[in-house]
This record gives sequence, structure tokens and C-alpha cells, in this order.
Amino acid sequence: MNRKAVVFCSSSSAIDPKYNQAAREVVRAACLHGYGIVSGGSYRGTMNEVAQVAHDCGVENIGVLPRFMKGWEYPALTSLVWTDTMAERKEKMREGTSLAIALPGGIGTMDELFETIVLKKLKRYNGKIIVYNLDGFYEPVKALLKHFVDTNMMTPEELEMVSFPTNLEELEALL
Repeated sequence: MNRKAVVFCSSSSAIDPKYNQAAREVVRAACLHGYGIVSGGSYRGTMNEVAQVAHDCGVENIGVLPRFMKGWEYPALTSLVWTDTMAERKEKMREGTSLAIALPGGIGTMDELFETIVLKKLKRYNGKIIVYNLDGFYEPVKALLKHFVDTNMMTPEELEMVSFPTNLEELEALL
């Protein structure tokens, strides 16, 4: 089986260590469930943790970086895809994946997540979307999406395209 999961996550090294620990657990679980990993490909922040665990698990470990980030690549990727723009990076990260996991992250993670939700709505992305709501991190996003439903900007069915597990066991059940 050659399944791939794209992991969206933080590039910050200043975050609470619990988010990096959670990232290691999630990626290990995905690997054990037969997924190769596609990530931002950087040695920075949580992206480093994601790439390191994928490497340690011995699965396909693909990184995608725009050329202007040359020098930031994680050193032990099985393959590295260079892009010209951040928009192309997101497209290449999702390409060929059947699962998108958003770990706690910042504005870049939100960009990746929301574009993936839009593409799922438009039937341009067929994978599952999992948003790891560790310690309620994504409650504001859930509330915003619910507000979209309440104001008819989004349908209840579209909201159901996104899963918000709160712990590793719930997340693993979705793999």
C-alpha cells in the first residue's frame, strides 16, 4: 500500500513542547497505519519533528519547499520537491495524498488547512481532513466554521468534511 498523508504544522521553535510531542505521536501513528509522510520539509519547528519521525519510521518522507527557503531543508528526506511559490508548495504537498492532518500551527497552517477544506468542498481534494484539536487548540476554528453554518455560508454537510479529534486515540480511529 502506498498511501500518503500530508501534515500541516508549525515552523516555530518557540512553541510549547507539548505540540512537538503530539506531532511525534501523530506522525508515528500515521506511519504505523501505513502512511508515508509529506510535509513542509524544513528542519525548523514542528516540521523538523514530523520529518524526523517519518525518517525514524522508515517510511516515504517527502518534503516540499519553495526555492527561496533553500538551506532550510530537513537533511534526511527520501525526496525533496522544490517549488517557485507558496501556492505551488501547497498544491504539491497535497498531491497524491489521501489524508491531510493539521497539527496545531499558526497562519501558514491555517492557510494550508482552509485551502484544503475549500478544495474538498469543490471536490478537488478527495482525502480525509483531520484537525488535531489538542487541548482545545482549534476550538476558535470550530466556532468560526459553525458560525459559517449558522449564517448559511457553509452547509452542515461541508462542516462534516472536517474531523476534530481531541486526543491520539480519537485521531487513530480516523486513520
